[in-house]
Amino acid sequence: METLINAIRQYIPLTPEEIQIIERLFQSRRLMEGAHFLEEGKVCRYLGFIEKGLIRYYISDEGQEKTIYFNQEGDFICNYQSFLPQKPSVVAMQALEDTELQVISYEDLQIFYRQVSGGERFGRLGIEQVFLSSSEQVRSLYSDPPAVRYQHFLDSYPKLVQRLQQYYIASYVGIKPQSLSRIRKRLTP
Repeated sequence: METLINAIRQYIPLTPEEIQIIERLFQSRRLMEGAHFLEEGKVCRYLGFIEKGLIRYYISDEGQEKTIYFNQEGDFICNYQSFLPQKPSVVAMQALEDTELQVISYEDLQIFYRQVSGGERFGRLGIEQVFLSSSEQVRSLYSDPPAVRYQHFLDSYPKLVQRLQQYYIASYVGIKPQSLSRIRKRLTP
């Protein structure tokens, strides 16, 4: 819980009373490797914070899974397009390692916003960060060549290269694993 409190403090100050509210509203959850935080077609009911582990976001397209995002320790996770309007998700979120989380339900997040003095500011800043990141990713997918997208992956997730299977990285970059191997060889000095 301390890691979560420190992550929230990066956005807003917290009083001891507000820390108690957070400790009451967030619940511990564990996902085994391969388990889903959110399945396609289900409503995202929780905002999570990863204390340990790795989550990938993916969509299914004509029977193929396409990885669109990764979250790791210290990241908040959520499919906001489902969570905010409480509508079914087109994105799935899966643990790629055993993952330990702190989660808060949509209803309890509304209590957080009301009872923590900077709660709404925290929510706004978090959503802004997600918006900027996803906008850049979409722009890159449509305008950058695969080698540039792979370099961006390396810059954004330097520690994940050793933790992820190659086909997840290739899927994220938007290419086949064989093409990723060729790019990696060209980039290796």
